[in-house]
Amino acid sequence: MANQVHLDMLKQGVQVWNQWREAHQDIQPHLRGADLREVVLRGANLFRADLSSADLSSADLRKINLNDANLSRANLNGVNLNEVPLSQADLRFTKLNRAKLRSVGLYEANLRQAQLNNADLSFADFDFADLSDANLSSARLLRTNLSGANLNGTNLSQAHLLFTLLGGVDLHLAKGLDTIKHDGPSIIGIDTILRSQGNIPEVFFKGAGVPDSFISYARSLIGRPLDYYTCFISYSSQDEVFAKRLYADLQNKGVRCWFAPEDLKIGAKLRPNIDESIRLYDKLLLVLSEYSVSSQWVEQEVETALEKERKENRTVLFPIRLDRTVMDIEGGWPALIRNTRNIGDFTRWKRHDAYQKALDRLLRDLKAEA
Repeated sequence: MANQVHLDMLKQGVQVWNQWREAHQDIQPHLRGADLREVVLRGANLFRADLSSADLSSADLRKINLNDANLSRANLNGVNLNEVPLSQADLRFTKLNRAKLRSVGLYEANLRQAQLNNADLSFADFDFADLSDANLSSARLLRTNLSGANLNGTNLSQAHLLFTLLGGVDLHLAKGLDTIKHDGPSIIGIDTILRSQGNIPEVFFKGAGVPDSFISYARSLIGRPLDYYTCFISYSSQDEVFAKRLYADLQNKGVRCWFAPEDLKIGAKLRPNIDESIRLYDKLLLVLSEYSVSSQWVEQEVETALEKERKENRTVLFPIRLDRTVMDIEGGWPALIRNTRNIGDFTRWKRHDAYQKALDRLLRDLKAEA
């Protein structure tokens, strides 16, 4: 049930509401199940608001702030959400039939089983959003960014694509790919083909403008799973000599891996790029040492990996150690890792035989499951 005080405040008008939000920034608005049909909410600050099961059909939601809002099971049928920020919003089971979401920011939003059929999602950013089992049939996805999105079970039947970004997604469980209407070419990443193990309908490739010669290569990937999981190497800059050696050896063994100093473009914003890489790759290879356990950056990378584990219910964090620091430290995330993970031992990495033995063990653990 909605908090009646909050609901009454909202119905006094957007100006009064926004002034109240500004004065009470610690309060999370509770508007669960509220009847807000046809209510003018244009420009309202509903950041982190609980609007679950609310009826917002035909409401004026232009220029509203819905970042981190809970809209699960809400009714948003036919609503105009163009350019509305919805990053990290919870839209599970939400009804968005015929809604307009052009240029909407839905970074990391949860849209599991959302109803988006016939919705206009052009120019929307679904970067790393969860669209599993969502219904996007007949939706317009023109110039839409679906990079890193979870499309397992997503219904894309009769959807319209044009210059749609499909980088780092697994398409082999998406539904209706052979019925998609291509209004022009789209952008399909090599990583998408690899993650889908080439199991993408040929008609989809052709409609997206992929050359026949490349389609033949992609089809040859069917039934050929990757030998190793992909990984991102997290380490302190003071351990760079070891990290570079490990990176080179893993690459030589066929492991697709990434780490910041060599692979980040000049001028790139470091923190967002690293966070994105951790989300995109399968595993976080964490190099533990006296330097990394006190690194704020490494701690943030660990938090990103642990959050990915919680969301995807699988192991992401692979710790290895260069000294005994993590075994002796008390409290904090290093102690958590020590108590819950088997940590690879590279303490004698400067000795060739000991390093090779530890590397072989790591490669065995990085073997991708069939």
